[in-house]
Amino acid sequence: MAATEMTLMDEPDRLRVALTPIRRRLLARLREPASAVQLAAEFDLPRQRVGYHLRVLEEAGLVELVEERPRRGFVERVMGVTANAFLVDPGVLDAPGEADGSPETGGDGGEPTESTEVDKVDKVAEADEGFRRVADQYAAEHLVEVAAGTVRDVARMAAAADRQGVRLLTFTLEARVRFAEPGDVHDFTDALADALSRVAARFDTPGGRPYRLVAGGHPAPGVPGTRETAGPPAPGTPETGASPGTGGSAGLPAPGSPDTGR
Repeated sequence: MAATEMTLMDEPDRLRVALTPIRRRLLARLREPASAVQLAAEFDLPRQRVGYHLRVLEEAGLVELVEERPRRGFVERVMGVTANAFLVDPGVLDAPGEADGSPETGGDGGEPTESTEVDKVDKVAEADEGFRRVADQYAAEHLVEVAAGTVRDVARMAAAADRQGVRLLTFTLEARVRFAEPGDVHDFTDALADALSRVAARFDTPGGRPYRLVAGGHPAPGVPGTRETAGPPAPGTPETGASPGTGGSAGLPAPGSPDTGR
């Protein structure tokens, strides 16, 4: 079976299997199928040790049998990766409830919170949601969180489409812009949001295939001859001291919707 283009690593145990140095080397090398004998010679390692690591990777579903070759006295197993790229889900390191105790007790081992208090907190959180989104619009942490969600959703849908032998229809837009003043970032964002809403309204069709569009901007990595090489902006003011560039824009089907190309 041909390897899929990419797969999402969203299980902690599976991720631990892949993270050891020798197994990372094996995964990189096995984009081209090889046997334990070949790998042992290339890595200058005992064949038994290589075979052990291949068995662990195979049990985790990271490598698979490509073919078997009869040899003198044994059958040589040729292995290959199950995906050409393994993407780590940023959420795989989250451990809800561990840092502050169980969700019901409030983290101090006391009695469970009364349902009325929970309802009150939920209502406040719901009322504040819009304000938080506005505040997060210019937060680097929010951009990273949204980008992580994009990686997660696209990787899963791309793997599913690959297994079905069809193409996942996505698009990517990239641009670079140089701002004269920090305040221009906000004006640019407002103008872009307005243009995007108008274009989205033009193409939005009831009952059509839902897509999600994500647009983000961040300072471009240091480029010789620009102000951004003078050093990072002061904490809390990502727009200052640099000439930000716009990040990529990616479109993808909404999770759970039909996600493969026609």
